[in-house]
Amino acid sequence: QAQLVESGGGSVQSGGSLRLSCAASAYSLTSWCVDWVRQAPGKEREGVASIDDKGSAKYEDSVKGRFTVSLDSAENTLYLQMNSLKPEDTAMYYCAIKSRVNTGTGCSPVYSRFGQGTQVTVAS
Repeated sequence: QAQLVESGGGSVQSGGSLRLSCAASAYSLTSWCVDWVRQAPGKEREGVASIDDKGSAKYEDSVKGRFTVSLDSAENTLYLQMNSLKPEDTAMYYCAIKSRVNTGTGCSPVYSRFGQGTQVTVAS
């Protein structure tokens, strides 16, 4: 069964670090647009980081310089290294995939699948 499985979340103090992983089965992540998204209680979901099959990454402004997204094609695993964590980073983090398309950004505007999520809690 095709699935995305996140791990690596936890509780840390402000300024701490965590590394999230997203292992894919039945999907070759290099064939998809892959993102990390997060959702905090009472807030809308927001994109955090994305990476293409050439390794080009994009980040939401609030995490630039603190988060690094990477894709290990051999392991078919997506990573998110999070440093200098802040309380406002507290959220459920999901990896998500979109189909590649030949128009616009090259990615469908609709997510095809999300993982089950991993909770990140940052205490002040």
